Amino acid sequence: MSEDKTPVKVIAEIGCNHTGDLEIAKELIRVAAHVCKADIAKFQKRHNRELLTPEQYNTPHPVPANAYGDTYGAHREFLEMDTDQHKELIQCCEENGIAYSTSVWDLTSAKEMAALNPPLLKIPSATNQHYDLQGYLCENYAGEIHVSTGMSTGQEIVDLVNFYAERGRAKDLVVYSCTSGYPVAFEDICLFEIRNLMEKFGATVKGIGFSGHHLGISADVAALAVGRAMEADGKGHFTHIERHFTLDRTWKGTDHAASLEPDGLRRLCRDLKNVDMALAYKGQDILPVEQVQRDKLKWVKEDHSPAAE
Repeated sequence: MSEDKTPVKVIAEIGCNHTGDLEIAKELIRVAAHVCKADIAKFQKRHNRELLTPEQYNTPHPVPANAYGDTYGAHREFLEMDTDQHKELIQCCEENGIAYSTSVWDLTSAKEMAALNPPLLKIPSATNQHYDLQGYLCENYAGEIHVSTGMSTGQEIVDLVNFYAERGRAKDLVVYSCTSGYPVAFEDICLFEIRNLMEKFGATVKGIGFSGHHLGISADVAALAVGRAMEADGKGHFTHIERHFTLDRTWKGTDHAASLEPDGLRRLCRDLKNVDMALAYKGQDILPVEQVQRDKLKWVKEDHSPAAE
């Protein structure tokens, strides 16, 4: 990798795949750090009474087989970690050499998590139009703010980036190409949206990323190639790839089926690192590895002239 190319950071999106168990959450951190070699372990923080209407809170989960409670609100509360537990997760990340982050879904959660001062906070696609939340972070949180763009119109994304630019925070902003679905079919991933984001906003924001909810790891490698090609053309920086992560895809819950297990995330981190080294121009016409073969194999006219025979 060239000295001026910053490695893409891989985010293991643990989310709620810990099934409400703090020890499973810590094990996911340890595996993401040491087995998979991911860069960031990310969770989610919700204040469910604020986020959900009373009707939504008290309605049964739409997929009973995935429910951890009698109502959707009870299900969400079961999976929720409180602030003290997030402090333990931060400490676990520090002990295992991986960065901590969390998505914040509402203003209360944003205030609670900003007070812990992690290196980055994420705005999920579902709340990227919640400007009270994002305005609070712009004014009260100095770290990077990452925002996904699933379920968003082109104008909503323009307005989003302008919101941060007007507040002097665009250079702390990372915008993610994302299709919201669990899992997403390959024809719906639409990787050239990375190109669109970099064309439009690459010069304005800190970086462009990709958040995938698909199966396998081939699309992530292709996302890296699209992002690096745009970067090579001076269209900003491609900085992050995010994938949901679980210890077992058969566990109960919505996100597990669209998540990578440890060996999948390990392979993804390995392949991204290797392919990133390959995404480069030649530094010279004949590379040293080629020179050895050229000396043995290359047909050169001078060597076959009558004078040489």
